[in-house]
Amino acid sequence: MQEQINLSEWRERARSFEQSANKVVLGLERQVRALTIAIFSRGHVLLEGDVGVGKTTLLKAASRLLGGAYQRIEGAIDLMPGDFLYHAYIDQNGQPAVAPGPLLRHEENLAVFFFNEINRARPQAHSLLLRLMAERSVNAFNRDYAFPHLTVFADRNGLEREETFELPAAARDRFFMEVSVTAPEDKELQRDLMFSTRFHDADALIETLEPGLVPYDKLNAVSAAIQESVRSELALQDYAVNIWQALRHPERIGIEIEDVDISRLVAGGASPRGMAMLMRAARTRAWLEGRDYLTPDDIRAVFPETVGHRVFFTPAYELRRDEIAPALLSGVLNKIPAP
Repeated sequence: MQEQINLSEWRERARSFEQSANKVVLGLERQVRALTIAIFSRGHVLLEGDVGVGKTTLLKAASRLLGGAYQRIEGAIDLMPGDFLYHAYIDQNGQPAVAPGPLLRHEENLAVFFFNEINRARPQAHSLLLRLMAERSVNAFNRDYAFPHLTVFADRNGLEREETFELPAAARDRFFMEVSVTAPEDKELQRDLMFSTRFHDADALIETLEPGLVPYDKLNAVSAAIQESVRSELALQDYAVNIWQALRHPERIGIEIEDVDISRLVAGGASPRGMAMLMRAARTRAWLEGRDYLTPDDIRAVFPETVGHRVFFTPAYELRRDEIAPALLSGVLNKIPAP
């Protein structure tokens, strides 16, 4: 018999998750909300930002609040797919031996896999990650390993470019959200982060959080119930489709960006899968806001994080992505009238 899901009770859990995370990192309310939406939508998350702004702390806090088994791997130029799967060593008898790697140690009980500094790893490592995120499974030792409850977290150092590798489009598209993290500008928050000693030991701070506040092994069923519970009226559906068309052909709605030939800007992306993920995030956002119906604000609220990394530019403009992508996204939202 299928367990009855009380979505009101789970909404309170989700809000407690946000409140707990916001005690560990300051000035990142939007990023915490995005992470919460992704988790309750069963999506993977990539954080990008400068060094020392709280990316790793936020992801480790989320991992503790989810409970379950946690594994981490460090991005490095010599990291290979096998490093995810097994560890070769010499045993006490001096014989070669193999032990399960970070992905295989807990099998289906693995809740969070954290890929630190993902852009330091070679494309070969990214290829294994692609299957892991897409299918929540890998093949090793002549069998498939399934991770039905897994969430992949990754972070990317946005400053350093030496000995780093750009994620391929297919891998970026598998991240449900790509979230930018920056240091807070508020003077009082800066004062707290500098002088409040509780923020000087991130691990001790994370230990104060309730482990398993949001049980990881229940999220699949909860997410499905959320998606079924939120309705979208026909006018809202038309609005979402118009946004999709504008992303693929921005020249048709008169978007203008300085020093950009709009007709030659977009090379691809904004795929059916990507736009479906946009709507999935919007439904979860509506649920968090206590509604069982979608509004344009739900779409607008999750638009940059779910769509920005899924629109790919022609080579002439890709190097200016950080400048052009926000202008394109805001231009689309400004040009498409909301119902």
